[in-house]
Formats: sequence, structure tokens, C-alpha cells
Amino acid sequence: MDVKVTNQSFSIIENKKSKALLEEVMKYLFLVCAFFAVLAVFSITLYMILNGTPALFEVGLTEILFKTEWAPTAAEPKYGILYVILTSIIGTTCAVLIGVPIGVLTAVFIAEVAPKKIAAIVKPAVELLAGIPSVIYGLLGIMILNPLMYKVEMAIFKNSDTHQFTGGSNLISAIIVLAIMILPTVINISESAIRAVPRDLRSASLALGASKIQTIFKVVLPVAKSGIISAIVLGVGRAIGEAMAITLVSGSSVNIPLPFNSVRFLTTAIVAEMGYAADQHREVLFTIGLILFIFIMLVNTTFARVLNGKEKE
Repeated sequence: MDVKVTNQSFSIIENKKSKALLEEVMKYLFLVCAFFAVLAVFSITLYMILNGTPALFEVGLTEILFKTEWAPTAAEPKYGILYVILTSIIGTTCAVLIGVPIGVLTAVFIAEVAPKKIAAIVKPAVELLAGIPSVIYGLLGIMILNPLMYKVEMAIFKNSDTHQFTGGSNLISAIIVLAIMILPTVINISESAIRAVPRDLRSASLALGASKIQTIFKVVLPVAKSGIISAIVLGVGRAIGEAMAITLVSGSSVNIPLPFNSVRFLTTAIVAEMGYAADQHREVLFTIGLILFIFIMLVNTTFARVLNGKEKE
């Protein structure tokens, strides 16, 4: 059987030139992409400052941040959002305190403990949870969670003459919905970080006599902490920025953030009133957006500093 060999000319110099050209083109492409990312952040920051600061000078910083009465359509409008700010802080903090431990432990279960067959069921379920629209969470909260909370509320305050019943649309319902909504983010990113830990570290720990649980908590999780902290940051961002689901289950009333009070978050304040707001009322809503933006930036910066400090140690 005859084999034909085809001779093809090959130039090392031309190949080097084409590679150099491709390298140069890709370098500038990456530079342009990075520039647009920075430009987007800068543009959003500038836009929020330009639109959020006028109300601070017209109404007053202390009037907005430290007053509790919200009556934008009254004859003498009041724009106090202290209760709204406190609600966002308390609601987000409680949701993170509930959701993060559950999320991290679920990630440990999927990555380290669960048999492959069970992990193959749990992981797609978590991914499906991430794809559910926020309005569906809100509708499920109205249909399932709010009636349960209303029964609890009726049992606790059945002899009260002062409590204003909420029908279950209260701070607790909002916290539970937020905690559930951040689970997919925390679980997926934490699981990826845990799986990225080298197997050699696990083997060395077990060889030294540590149990599997000791290895997970003393070796695997500390090594994966940077990825887990990133998961927490994204989870906090999801909790702070959520609006639609919280609007449906929180009652959307400006009240002191007590467990069984109908409350309003920073995001829901904007969503609830931006459609009909005008003039100064609209400017104050942009100020609320600016405060929310600053709040998120402070949270991200704080977590970044904590993460950098831990890495240096």
C-alpha cells in the first residue's frame, strides 16, 4: 500500500509575526474591555451623585437620614427614612446570619459528605433555585409564608389592643424570603471554592489522624475561605438589592423594624413610589438610591479589606 506524503512550506518567521499581531490585538481588546468596565462603574457613580445630592441640599441631610416620618404627598412633605435604613440593615443582617451558615454547610455536604447519587440530586436542585425569578419567591411568600406568619402573629398578640395586625406581611417574612434567595449564590460559589482545595491537603490531614469532620473544618474550609467570603459578599449584594419579592411579603409600610411590623426596605421604597413621584419627591427617591449605592459599596469594601487582611496573615 502506497502512502503519499505532501510537502507543505512552513515559515517560522511568518508564524511568529502572526502570533505577535494576534497578541497585540488581544492586548488592546482586553484593555478596551477593562476600560468599559471602569467607565461603567464611574458613570453609575457620577449619575447617582448628580441625581441624589440635590435633595440633600433642599430637604437637609439630617431631615432625610435622622427623621422617622415619611409623608411625601402631605401638605408639608416629610422625607425621614431612618426607619427604612434601619430596616434594610437589620433585615439584610438577619438574612445573612440565617442564609450563610445554611449555604456553607450545604456546600460542604455536596462537595465533601454526600454520596455521588445524592449530590447529583441536590446540586441541580440548588441550581434550579438560582434560576427562579424573584417575583416567584414573592408570590410563594404571599401564598405560603404570610398565612403562617399571620397565624403566629395572631397567637402572640391575640390579647393585644395596640398591635396593628399585618396579615403576615412583616419583617420576619421578608428576612426568611431573603435568606432563601441568597442560598443558591452562597452554595454554588462556596462549593466551587471547597472543590478547588487540593486533595493532598485532605490526605495529609487524614494521615495525621484527623477525622473527616476535623479535616473539613480545620483544613478545607480555612483554605477555601477566600472563595467563601466572595460568596458571602455576593449573597449580601443580592439581599441588599432585592426589591420585588420583598415588596410582596414585607407590607411596604414605613415602621420601626420590629419582627411583626410591616416594614419598607430602601429598595422597596424606590420601587413603590418612583412610578408616580415628581419634583422633590422624585429627587428624594434618587437620594435613597444614592444611600443604597453607598451602603453596598461600604459592604463590599469592608469585606474586601477583611479578605485582604486574612490573606496577608
